[in-house]
Amino acid sequence: MVGPLDEYPIHQAPLPVTWAATSDRNFYDRSYFNAHDRTGDIFLISGMGWYPNLGTKDAFVLVRRGDTQTAVHLGDAIDDDRLNQRVGGYRIEVVEPLRKLRVVLEETEGIALDLTWEGSFDVVQEQPHVLRSGSRVTLDAQRFAQVGTWEGSIAVDGEEIAVTPDRWVGSRDRSWGIRPVGEPEPAGRPSDPPFEGMWWLYVPMRFDDYAVVLIIQEDPNGFRTLNDCTRLWRDGRVEQLGWPQVSISYASGTRIPTGAVIRCTGAEGKPVVLEIESLLPVALHLGGGYGGDADWSHGVWKGPDFTERVTYDLSSPDVAGKMMFGMVDHVGRATCDGATGHGLFEHGALGRHDPSGFTDWFTVAP
Repeated sequence: MVGPLDEYPIHQAPLPVTWAATSDRNFYDRSYFNAHDRTGDIFLISGMGWYPNLGTKDAFVLVRRGDTQTAVHLGDAIDDDRLNQRVGGYRIEVVEPLRKLRVVLEETEGIALDLTWEGSFDVVQEQPHVLRSGSRVTLDAQRFAQVGTWEGSIAVDGEEIAVTPDRWVGSRDRSWGIRPVGEPEPAGRPSDPPFEGMWWLYVPMRFDDYAVVLIIQEDPNGFRTLNDCTRLWRDGRVEQLGWPQVSISYASGTRIPTGAVIRCTGAEGKPVVLEIESLLPVALHLGGGYGGDADWSHGVWKGPDFTERVTYDLSSPDVAGKMMFGMVDHVGRATCDGATGHGLFEHGALGRHDPSGFTDWFTVAP
């Protein structure tokens, strides 16, 4: 159906903009945000997704404070007004494209927020991300990322938390393309060879004079299927940081990282070393909808005007034991050549990964 966006010369296919150019049910278009005050006392993660071939749209807000992780989920039928990014009481307003946004959740299940994002540096267009299972494309996505600051407020059960740009930082990304979403599909013939796992590292980090955006994926043998590391300087220079060598420290008996050392190479061959520590982890598969979340999966139809709140007690052994079996976002603090930065330290070591010494799905760090 023709909508407001069709007034603009932005078409990429002989279709209305609201119609995806592919019939693949897994086509998606999503925003992701995180916000923290650099202390590790609180971490907020949020996002919104549109799934045109599933007829749905959804949003979530995930907050961790202490041992409590709380999620609010919203879902509804998709509509054709993509200029009005809204799901229930959640909305994203584009104040200045690629620079300034406003993210609002009107009070829903005791959670509310009104936050304005300002990018500290230009966005980074990451390399295309493509994965196959046999001959089938399972992921074909484009993404851009940005680090910046937040201003506004967060309310949790009547307690209001002031958010000021001198303390609150974070990262965001926009991605679109094909990835598994919605209800599970019929399996068909089992994968040959079978899926044995993946190793993932994503680090958008903000320093005063530059930003570093790193994204790496490896297969169980350690073969890199994605390698992208960029440094943006405040004066506009863009520097590729080569083929990073990564050493991750894990808490004993788990796969939850406590930190990492990432050795990169600058444009002139000068070493660029980031030493990162985790200040607070948030499991994206406990209320965030990513990778095996039993409570919430992106694109699943829950009915019109759907909302719910789910709370996780991370001190419970049953809940804590699930953390390492999915992707985990950490409030990260990094040092590099005497400078200190803050941002996202996202990591998942799922299944076999020979370079890490993980021989199967259940091997843990000594």
